[in-house]
Amino acid sequence: MARGRDRSLPVSRARRPPVAREFSAGGLVYRRAHGRWMVCLGGRRRAPDGPLLWSIPKGHVEDGERMVDAATREVREETGLHAVVDDEPLGDVTYWFARRDGDGQPLRVFKRVRFYLLRYRAGRFADRDHELDAVRWFPLERVAAAVAYDSERALVERARERLEAREEE
Repeated sequence: MARGRDRSLPVSRARRPPVAREFSAGGLVYRRAHGRWMVCLGGRRRAPDGPLLWSIPKGHVEDGERMVDAATREVREETGLHAVVDDEPLGDVTYWFARRDGDGQPLRVFKRVRFYLLRYRAGRFADRDHELDAVRWFPLERVAAAVAYDSERALVERARERLEAREEE
């Protein structure tokens, strides 16, 4: 038999790291330009020379802050754009990840992110913080291919359906 723990046996709950829950909110900002829908994505690199991974801007919900307010604040901070929520949430994305707590102990984190569709009002990318490595407008028809995460790709598709429905009204 191979050395090490028999993986067929269940792990004792007493040895599992504790679980923390985190909440974030974000938004897909849209505008109409040159007769077509454009949406804003933020890009991050996992390594200094790595490729940009494009995603919907998001961030932590502060204590006492409503999700919708966190979404508009985070979008403004990360992109420099002022936008307003004009629809129901696009949806939630949930996932697990691991990190160490303040004492260096392992911690499992369950994260829920609520995303909204936000209508652009004003602002410039130059007025953003530098949490993201890049920010840019994408034509709506090309944004699904640019988004790095499948869970966000589904939200982009939902946003596309909503925006295209507005053209038919």
